[in-house]
Amino acid sequence: MAGHSKWANIQHRKGRQDEKRQRIWTRVVREIMVAARTGGGDVGANPRLRLAIEKAKAANMPADTIKRNVDKATGNLEGVSYEEIRYEGYGIGGAAIVLDTMTDNRVRTVAEVRHALSKHGGNLGTEGSVVFQFKHCGQLIFAPGTPEEAVMEVALEAGAEDVITDEEGAIEVLTAYADFETVKNALEAAGWVAEMAEVTMRPENSVTLKGEDAAKMQKLLDVLEDLDDVQNVFHNAEFED
Repeated sequence: MAGHSKWANIQHRKGRQDEKRQRIWTRVVREIMVAARTGGGDVGANPRLRLAIEKAKAANMPADTIKRNVDKATGNLEGVSYEEIRYEGYGIGGAAIVLDTMTDNRVRTVAEVRHALSKHGGNLGTEGSVVFQFKHCGQLIFAPGTPEEAVMEVALEAGAEDVITDEEGAIEVLTAYADFETVKNALEAAGWVAEMAEVTMRPENSVTLKGEDAAKMQKLLDVLEDLDDVQNVFHNAEFED
């Protein structure tokens, strides 16, 4: 299935994430702790914990640090207890924003989120106001030039829901949340390693922003991503050069 060009937006987002690599450990630690607390410390029986540990290893986190945080979460060591809270809101041009946070103080977190949104041209919405515009799924992105038919054959056979090729030739493989690991492992076993592979909230539609509006939206996203309690920022804005 063909789609509009998203490669530039994907590379843009990946570049912004790379700039903030120093903060990745904090977020990964929280994800490990919540995953272990909610699903147990057995990696073999906890897919969410497996993904969190994979992220930690990709960020060069030592194995003993990973284990210590799993032990904290499962009660083997005393640690801070985090809860997950999702916030929804609007950015520039009515773009939809979904924020996943982990916090030990929800009063502080909502105040910081509301302040960041209102100060930079957005506003906080109510529960359910925008999340329906996103799909919780697995997403793997392959760079332009990757053989489409070969990737499609492996992905669909492994259980992928869709394979989309954009105008620039980038390939997007979409999976159900539960099938993400299976599809990812099958593609890697066949020699196809994605540029980006994650469980995400994928927008079902997009808002195109350019010029000053694009700059304002990027500033808002940067501020939100820099909040200590924010784990992930999902949005449906596409930036046009």
